[in-house]
Amino acid sequence: MTKQNVRVPDAAGSVVGVSTVVTPNAALFTPGTVTSPGRCIPVSRRNLKLMTKKLETAQKINAWVDSMRASSPTSHVRAATPTRSNHKLLQQQNNENSWMIHHPSALEKFEKIMNESKGQQIVMFLDYDGTLSPIVDDPERAFMSDEMRGAVRDVAKHFPTAIVTGRCKDKVYDFVMLAELYYAGSHGMDIQGPIGGGEKDTVLFQPASEFIPMIDEVYKILWNKTRSTPGAIVEYNKFCLSVHFRCVDEKRWAELADQVKDVLKNYPNLRLTQGRKVLEIRPSIKWDKGKALEFLLESLGYSQSSDVFPIYIGDDRSDEDAFKVLRQRNQGFGILVSTVPKETNASYTLQEPSEVKTFLQRLVEWQSKRMH
Repeated sequence: MTKQNVRVPDAAGSVVGVSTVVTPNAALFTPGTVTSPGRCIPVSRRNLKLMTKKLETAQKINAWVDSMRASSPTSHVRAATPTRSNHKLLQQQNNENSWMIHHPSALEKFEKIMNESKGQQIVMFLDYDGTLSPIVDDPERAFMSDEMRGAVRDVAKHFPTAIVTGRCKDKVYDFVMLAELYYAGSHGMDIQGPIGGGEKDTVLFQPASEFIPMIDEVYKILWNKTRSTPGAIVEYNKFCLSVHFRCVDEKRWAELADQVKDVLKNYPNLRLTQGRKVLEIRPSIKWDKGKALEFLLESLGYSQSSDVFPIYIGDDRSDEDAFKVLRQRNQGFGILVSTVPKETNASYTLQEPSEVKTFLQRLVEWQSKRMH
């Protein structure tokens, strides 16, 4: 990135001022322009505005890439060799230890959690990807294990249980295959109760139905536009879209972010958020996983109840809306699934889906003992 002194001529051609412009590369100048340190380049007002606009756009895209990186931290700690790197590694370990003090393992604190729930109705809320199933390169192959399915089934025998996910409701149902659960797909914008009699019951709530044609349209545009970026996957989730970049070379993240934002500038009623190696496109309505949690509690008759103990387990940034609601209600707990420290409203942590399965199994054992 270089600094250039730029003379800006007025309409008559005389120079009216000199500006210093920071340029990310020489491509902003006209072809054939030769620059050297300390030299001034005549640039029209129109070109100066164009240069400034391009620079601002580049800065915004770079900010998005930084945010994409932050929302998708690696779980592996690289080996450090120089002394300074060892110092940074030690500092990182100290930060992790401090974070674990404030967000301890839900397995280690299991008895404490259960003691606080006594006399109250536990209601379970579970994210899917990264919580019940491992994160995989192909979102179409994010299968949960039979052991995990059995654990969720057993939990649902004792407590009202809901799957709250960014996935399309029907798609996540095909993964989970448990009719006795509540399903809140598309970040809670498509909610359905337990299925009875072998047929799907009436949908409980769809607050964004009017956006379906727009989502369909954007999906087709994005699918075509992102085809030039190897590894990019655009997933249709009925009321929202997911652009997965897990398999995209990090050097091309900026290109992908630019493609997505270029499409969305024509759709001001849609908003862009981020998750773990995914960009989420949703309707700009005041609805999220936290709102879905509150809606389900109300549907179960616990809206104003002081005898309910919600437990929400999730791994994604979108789950923070639900964690925040639980803190505001001062009821139950949020449990973050993560191997690395993250800023979170959750009270406890679990490392990975295998620990989620263990937690659910212990919950069933605890309840079974209470009943005998």
